[in-house]
Amino acid sequence: MPTQDNTTTRQQMHGKSSEERNAFLSLLQKDSKAHEAVTREYVRRWSSNGDDNGNVEDIESGRETRKGEYMSLVNNYYDLVTDFYEEAWAQSFHFCRFAPGESFLQSLARHEHYLAHRIGIDSSMTVLDVGCGVGKPARQLATFTGCKVVGLNNNAYQVERATAHAVREKLEERVEFVGGDFMKINFPPSSFDAAYAIEATVHAPSLEAVYSQIFRVLKPGGVFGVYEWVMTDAYNESNEHHREIRLGIERGNGIANMVPRKEALEAMKKAGFVVEHEEDLAQRKVSPIADRRPWYAPLAGDLAGAQTLGDFFGVLRMSSVGRIGVGILLRTMETLRLAPLGSAETAAELSAGADALVAGGREGLFTPMYLMVARKPL
Repeated sequence: MPTQDNTTTRQQMHGKSSEERNAFLSLLQKDSKAHEAVTREYVRRWSSNGDDNGNVEDIESGRETRKGEYMSLVNNYYDLVTDFYEEAWAQSFHFCRFAPGESFLQSLARHEHYLAHRIGIDSSMTVLDVGCGVGKPARQLATFTGCKVVGLNNNAYQVERATAHAVREKLEERVEFVGGDFMKINFPPSSFDAAYAIEATVHAPSLEAVYSQIFRVLKPGGVFGVYEWVMTDAYNESNEHHREIRLGIERGNGIANMVPRKEALEAMKKAGFVVEHEEDLAQRKVSPIADRRPWYAPLAGDLAGAQTLGDFFGVLRMSSVGRIGVGILLRTMETLRLAPLGSAETAAELSAGADALVAGGREGLFTPMYLMVARKPL
């Protein structure tokens, strides 16, 4: 059985790296031995689920163990990958739809703005961001709507990064980031006018339980909007290939238990919400031009949609070839003691997870943007 999360080791690992503006330089400042220990701990959590040949074993028993240790699992994961995400993807840790002529960062922002629109956020509201990452969506929505956003996150390093970014952007009066477990939200009942979660509540061991916590802290009549990661209706639990894709996505993204779409919808209703809208945005068809780039295009190495030089190099880094190159670079830097031990292995875990995401998207088995908009009754 994996050991419990070692907060001291994690604190030693980060040191003062959260103060570094550049994410890659932040990675290089980690304590090497502590970084290696956290890497070993994360990988060990999956050791009962597959052998070296990738054959899946004891899936359900392993999943139950990880559900019981979700806090440690998620903290291990984001302690390792946050700098990778910021450097290779963006400060918005989510996928999006693409419109013709949009840059990658514009598409991410539009995805966030659309959620704010569907929720009906305005400048009079105080809004809870559940699982806020390093806070870019919170900063976007505060700027876009004029509202006050409180970001909740159980990872101390991400809270520090989010706070530092907000100060640099002079948004500290509009956004606030606090540490806490979204399974036990430490706010009084009826504290918020609205709430949202962007690809974050998938880390919960129970969607009904986390949705119930959000329901409790919303004011009567308040709206909750979520982009949820789910397996689609095409997923077949009895199909071993489908289960392998699900497990690959879970392992590569620090997820204890990802559920089918119908289960997520039922969890929202059981939590007490009235669902006003639900839709898999990955399946929305606008026009052949608008929909020719799927959400997983950057991970699949689709350079055709790159609108800027930054887009081009970003997609190149995220492609399978780029990921191989990053792995070689990090192994070399580890050998030269320029990068902390475990960096290359972390990159390999992320790469395998990216391959599973692309497979799940291409086969229509997985979506990262199952949108639910639900209201707490008056």
